[in-house]
Amino acid sequence: MRIAEVGNIIEFKDGLKGIVEKVNENSVIVDITMMENFHDLEMEGKTVVNHKRYKILNA
Repeated sequence: MRIAEVGNIIEFKDGLKGIVEKVNENSVIVDITMMENFHDLEMEGKTVVNHKRYKILNA
């Protein structure tokens, strides 16, 4: 399992994408405001994703 680094773009939870802002021991904090349909999702701008639950798209 590859762990994302700050600045990586990841995909998680059925197509959501975001930029990694912080790497923790078991998770990353992701900014999802980069998504075109962000306002339609009715979600907070940042979320926490477990290392086991994402795929790195752009390192």
